[in-house]
Amino acid sequence: MPRLIKRGKVVEDAAVLVRDAATLADVPQDGGVIVPFALWRAERDALLARGNVGVWLAPADDALALADDVAALELIAIDFPAFTDGRGYSSARLLRDRLGYRGELRAIGDVQRDHLYYLAQVGFDAFSLAADRDVDAALASLRDFSDGYQITHARTPWFRRRDAEGASA
Repeated sequence: MPRLIKRGKVVEDAAVLVRDAATLADVPQDGGVIVPFALWRAERDALLARGNVGVWLAPADDALALADDVAALELIAIDFPAFTDGRGYSSARLLRDRLGYRGELRAIGDVQRDHLYYLAQVGFDAFSLAADRDVDAALASLRDFSDGYQITHARTPWFRRRDAEGASA
């Protein structure tokens, strides 16, 4: 069974990522699955009834189209087909900040150790690395930096803290 980083720990991945599913017949019947957004839109009710289903978004998919489903989905995965494609960062922020998504937000695809800290800053809490990458070694990269200057979902950035401290002086 593949392993992934989830909420700061290396765990077994119980969900099967279904990359090329056009119909429900293409989806395994047993266990958790992560289906393409297009299939989710076409077969939403049947997939909800099945249970244990997550959705994965391609870079061109509109994360806001899941607005009515965020409460029903325990897992949303965002695909990074190439390490140079950063559109998934924006999708994560939209899901977390605008839609209030609180379930598992997983980065999939060409996810690299060097990106994990930054992915976590925009709301990802699970990371599925390529099979040839060392998941245990990558776990440490979540602690590469002690703080950030940019605005993130989790903390007040340094420049805001500095402004607040200056105002009280």
